[in-house]
Amino acid sequence: MKQGVNCAQRRRLLGCLAGMLMGATLVSASSARADLMEIVPRIKHSVVAVGTYQRTRSPAFRFLGTGFVIGNGRLVATNAHVLPEALAADQLETLVVVQPSGESGQVARQATRAAVDRNHDLAILKLDDGATLPALSLGGGGNVREGQAIAFTGFPIGNALGMTPVTHRGIVAAITPIGIPQGNARDLNPALVRRLGAGSFPVYQLDATAYPGNSGSPVFDPESGDVVGVINMVFVKTTKESVLSDPSGISYAIPVEHLRALLASVQ
Repeated sequence: MKQGVNCAQRRRLLGCLAGMLMGATLVSASSARADLMEIVPRIKHSVVAVGTYQRTRSPAFRFLGTGFVIGNGRLVATNAHVLPEALAADQLETLVVVQPSGESGQVARQATRAAVDRNHDLAILKLDDGATLPALSLGGGGNVREGQAIAFTGFPIGNALGMTPVTHRGIVAAITPIGIPQGNARDLNPALVRRLGAGSFPVYQLDATAYPGNSGSPVFDPESGDVVGVINMVFVKTTKESVLSDPSGISYAIPVEHLRALLASVQ
């Protein structure tokens, strides 16, 4: 009889523990959503579209990718491959960033190259004039772990969907080398050869879907808003997926410590 009571008590205890764990999971998920809902509006104010402007062209603004404000509020981080190789200066084409500003429309501001790191496919632009913009904080890259929650905000397929910042979330699925030596010479391409020659470095493989136009988007901690990486949709795939005939759809990001080093060269 006593043993029956103990068994019943154990079952009740196990049921209580299971309920507590489930409740804790739901609270944690709810808390993460609440954090992200508070962080996203702040992130959006710092995310800009990068492109070129030419008054006589239709449309005058040509969207190239995403960027985000860092440092003193006059600097914009993006991917190096987002920037045009050259500008049609004779046709008054200029490099600009566009800041979506809600009901008042979009504000285009002229920019110049401040620093470029082609080895890590990063670039920093300098805004030529106007007020400073809210800058994002750069996190500590060494603290990023596999399985960590992340989010990123940018302009996926911006030419078609418009200049509305869009946020996606996921996790860091893996921390993996950007270039892997191949067993067969025919699997090598010039980009991979250059990458292996310059030295491979780790990148973040994300369990989240980025799209063309997301290149240069800030990858951030959904709780603190600190930037931990920069979305890269072209540079990584040319080396990481060199043996694939078609892109995998996997998204990658350059760790923030490389951006931090580039920023130090500007300031």
